[in-house]
Amino acid sequence: MQFLIFAISYPFIWLLSKLPMRVLYLKSDIFYLLIFYVFGYRKKVVLENLQLAFPEKSIEELYNIRKKFFKHLMDLMMESVKAFSISENEILKRYRYKNPELVNNFAKQGKSIALVGAHQANWEWSTSLGKVIDIDCFGAYTKLNNKYFEKKVRSSREKFGVKGFKTSDMIKGMQKNFSENIQGLYILLSDQSPQPHKTYYWRNFFNVKVPVHTGAEMLSKRFDLVVINYVSKKVKRGYYETTFQLITDTPKSFDNYQITDKYTSLTEKNILAQPAFYLWSHKRFKHRDKVPKEFL
Repeated sequence: MQFLIFAISYPFIWLLSKLPMRVLYLKSDIFYLLIFYVFGYRKKVVLENLQLAFPEKSIEELYNIRKKFFKHLMDLMMESVKAFSISENEILKRYRYKNPELVNNFAKQGKSIALVGAHQANWEWSTSLGKVIDIDCFGAYTKLNNKYFEKKVRSSREKFGVKGFKTSDMIKGMQKNFSENIQGLYILLSDQSPQPHKTYYWRNFFNVKVPVHTGAEMLSKRFDLVVINYVSKKVKRGYYETTFQLITDTPKSFDNYQITDKYTSLTEKNILAQPAFYLWSHKRFKHRDKVPKEFL
């Protein structure tokens, strides 16, 4: 059954990915009209998130941000499909890195790096990172249930040099690299909402108390990783600019959760610069009513 589903759907996805971007964006416009006006996919979730994050904004402003978000979300879906066949030249033209020298300077010093980031603008095309960074790059990914799609998606994400670890194998892979003196950069998107029973730390995110991931901080202290944030900015449709921001090159000198606080504050600032391009469709504030007493 897995192969049958793959055999029917993958050729269509591949052919779709071969279309010019202008054609894919026409399809994106159609999907936007269907998703937003016909099916109403997660419109309430997005509006609730925006109301919690921006209580000072009028309902008209929030509606405007929501519309822009859904238009961008459909673009992102098409850009993710394009990733299956996009060339190196095209992705580097459309997804530019402003200051890779910040990362490369630490790489030259023999440092390994934790690259933290958020689901902002376009994170799918960051698979091109290996073309501008002078160090082996590793990214965590969630394994797909369909083994045939799993193989194709992994191959697509690794074609520009970023090697994948299953999320459950990330720490084991890092340990192996360090034991073999393999220097690496580890991509750790850290803005998802962890399960409360697996959470060590709660803090405000846009003035709402939420559980936050502390894995990047834990790993940076354990392996003495330089911690660098990366933020993707949408310049215009189909074009992005990514900037690297140093959080610390001395992680062990920080008290517990200070690195996490710096990352979260940077993420808030970057979202405020382009509020419509953050992933508001995921329930970032869903655990706000479960805050433990020690964090109130």
